[in-house]
Amino acid sequence: MTAAPSLDSKYYEAARPRSLGERLTGAARQRIHADFLRLCRPGPETTILDVGVSDVINDAANGLERHYPYPHRITAVGLGAAEAFRAAFPSVAYRQVAADCRLPFADGSFGIATSNAVLEHVGSPENQRLLLAEMARVARTVFVTVPHRFFPVEHHTAIPLLHYTDAGFRWACRRLGKEEWAQQQNLILMSRRRLAALVPPGRTARLGRTGLPLGPFSSNLFLLLTP
Repeated sequence: MTAAPSLDSKYYEAARPRSLGERLTGAARQRIHADFLRLCRPGPETTILDVGVSDVINDAANGLERHYPYPHRITAVGLGAAEAFRAAFPSVAYRQVAADCRLPFADGSFGIATSNAVLEHVGSPENQRLLLAEMARVARTVFVTVPHRFFPVEHHTAIPLLHYTDAGFRWACRRLGKEEWAQQQNLILMSRRRLAALVPPGRTARLGRTGLPLGPFSSNLFLLLTP
């Protein structure tokens, strides 16, 4: 979920404005948005909950709000006051939420709940399971995407290849002064196996690749939950 602007901006250190990283991130998120439309099939009346929007306003952030043709049907949530987000997307309803991964909505409040590049930042596998369970509680369909750890370059640090193992990633972060990214409370590198282990009971799950298409090394993974 979005945090204070100073922390939120750290998620885009490898995708600075007008950089190659921003262009690649933007291209990946366009494909993610296309897969969201293809798999979830929202219509003009579908209500959508977007969990964990960013208060960083750039071409790589908040893809749903940038591209979805019915922004007035979106409710967004995050941890901060989100002044910049609300100014950029005035048609989108915004709710500030607590950091305990619980959502302040009644069961079945939305047609779809979605999040992009959020699940890996909630602090622990237990919190990840709770967030997915909450999204499944408040929406009929859930569509979640995460950066894929087996993409050749790690998304947050731009470290190549050494992030394929936890030990290698910790070593690289220490050598490059990026130790905070090796801490679980800041980042859990996500694989297909780790994502599959989080599926809440009672839901049909589909896992797949999205983002920049590189076969088994594609940039992102998706999890689709349906009743």
